Amino acid sequence: MFKHAIVRKPGENFAEGLTTSDLGTPDYKMMMDQHNAYVITLQSLGLEVHILQPLAQYPDAYFVEDVAVVTPEIAVITNPGARERAGEVRHIEPILSSFRSIASIESPGTLDGGDVMQAGDHFYIGVSERTNEEGAKQLGQILNRYGYQWETVSVSGGLHLKSAVSYVGRNTLLISESLANLRPFANFEKILVDADETYAANSLLVNERIIMPDGFPRTREKLRTVGFNIIELETSEMRKMDGGLSCMSLRF
Repeated sequence: MFKHAIVRKPGENFAEGLTTSDLGTPDYKMMMDQHNAYVITLQSLGLEVHILQPLAQYPDAYFVEDVAVVTPEIAVITNPGARERAGEVRHIEPILSSFRSIASIESPGTLDGGDVMQAGDHFYIGVSERTNEEGAKQLGQILNRYGYQWETVSVSGGLHLKSAVSYVGRNTLLISESLANLRPFANFEKILVDADETYAANSLLVNERIIMPDGFPRTREKLRTVGFNIIELETSEMRKMDGGLSCMSLRF
């Protein structure tokens, strides 16, 4: 069960961040409304939410998941694969160090937290445009010290591994068809996300509830049919910035 979450408020210049989306110009007020709803939801599920202030020099910094990987034993500060985001890590370490011992990914390794999916004591690390083999290896070696297993997964499409797959408990993955047949995921039950609802694959398991983006009715019905309890949140503005629900918090 998660007890804490760390989030960072989006800055007024959040729309200047990195994105490949063509969904239109993000709106700051709408973004703040959606971010506030996200925080309230985490609080309603029993988490103490630690809210950090915006970093004007880093418009993507509210995607805090990318700058750390947190387990019960250790917080690993990442080395983001986008050069523009590298400076964010020094701003997350102070608060994490009040909860966990700290380890770090060092160059030439790169690692984004969005490429790291935990399922029980096993970690799946996406090798993507943002995370390289060296970064994955460094994280894996740190995790091994605490009894975790790990393996890499090649990410051929989408920004991060968790853009297309989420662990939702019960040995089950919410997963896009592009990843469903990969060997690392062979022993999981799978809920396939339709091609036109791939964005919904980035959903979030928090204390026995699934937080999923609003507007994906077939995915919602598939989850409900097998008994998952769902909360839907509007994510239009973060989606315009290539972000999803998991991106906006560190949960531990």
